Amino acid sequence: MKKLSIFLMLFVLLFLAACGTSGTSGTGGEEEELKELKVMTDAAYAPFEYMDGDKIVGFDIDVINAVAKEAGYKLNIKHTGWDPIFVELKSGSYDIAISSISITPDRLKEYDFTLPYFLSTNKILIPEDSDIQSADDLMGKVVAVQAATTGHEAMEKLFGEKHKDIKAFENNNLAIMELEKGGADAVVADNGVIEYYSASNPDKKLKVVGDKDTFDAEFYGMMFPKGSEYKADFDKALETIIENGTYVDIYKEWFGEEPDLDTLKAEQEASK
Repeated sequence: MKKLSIFLMLFVLLFLAACGTSGTSGTGGEEEELKELKVMTDAAYAPFEYMDGDKIVGFDIDVINAVAKEAGYKLNIKHTGWDPIFVELKSGSYDIAISSISITPDRLKEYDFTLPYFLSTNKILIPEDSDIQSADDLMGKVVAVQAATTGHEAMEKLFGEKHKDIKAFENNNLAIMELEKGGADAVVADNGVIEYYSASNPDKKLKVVGDKDTFDAEFYGMMFPKGSEYKADFDKALETIIENGTYVDIYKEWFGEEPDLDTLKAEQEASK
């Protein structure tokens, strides 16, 4: 009887040990099942987010995937267009949005953002033979922009709200098409987008000019509904991938140069 009791005790202990390694704890055995977050983007903004066949790719996509992996989440990323991002995120239909979204005081009133992950500024895309050299030279010209972006806001600040010479489009691809067919003299948009387009399409004979006196530096952030429970995890993970070199590798892959980490980190500290 005593031998039988000992046998039973050993059996129970082995059973419990097996149970402890076969669950979802991630401490040996199967990995913990990760929570899936619903992500929105406007995949018409190369090289940040765009469609490659039926797949969403780009710098932003690689960054958020790296951050989510570090934070311990799975992502389900959907191409929704630009305007729905703000409506659907506020309604709680999605958990997060990433789409080259500049962090602005007005947006901070209605949404939460991660720490900044990208330094940007608006620049001007023009034909190579254009005499436009600065934002002041845009006066009297027709300028195409993506609606409801900081580029749109910058032009309304310069020209006046709803000015007849500002043509606002659903996305930057349409704005650039308007320039190419002669319906606009220039496009004002984030430098990463128009520099990428100009370099990728030399046959279009376009060039990019900047104006630091008119266009302020901007920073992109991942956007959440107000009070999101995921912001802290994403902030921590973003800082980690910057420190361990993952962010730099992604940046160099898409832009062919080193990021300005000093400026980015300074803005992150100021945002805390």
